[in-house]
Amino acid sequence: MDKDFKKILVGVDDSEDALAAFRYAIHRAKADDAELIIASVLESDEMNVYQALTKDYVHGERAELAEHLNKYVELAEKAGIKNVRAVIGEGDAGETIIKQIIPKVDPDLLIIGAMAKKGIARHFGSQAAYMAKYAEISVLVVRN
Repeated sequence: MDKDFKKILVGVDDSEDALAAFRYAIHRAKADDAELIIASVLESDEMNVYQALTKDYVHGERAELAEHLNKYVELAEKAGIKNVRAVIGEGDAGETIIKQIIPKVDPDLLIIGAMAKKGIARHFGSQAAYMAKYAEISVLVVRN
């Protein structure tokens, strides 16, 4: 059974695997004539305590991320996606997408990237594994 999706959420963070997921999301949104929602998360663990407590710093980081996400929106529009928008969350990427962004935007498919890990790294959890396990919607993991 080939299902058409109406609203596709893709998580991006500039990693190679996320870019592969973004490219596939464009392809799938075009094929299904679906709305595409591009999400990124401002992760507080990447800031020091002083930065995290400084509203101006967080606002500046968020504004920079919003500007960056607009480039993804433009790429999707140039590729022919008619209905595309961006959303930003704050916190742990996996948890924020599952607990905040998905309930807010109500997609029927989540597309995320995952690096193919080798050796001992493959035994540890990843954001992709977390989202695939806890999402209450279909999840497509794109390996790079």
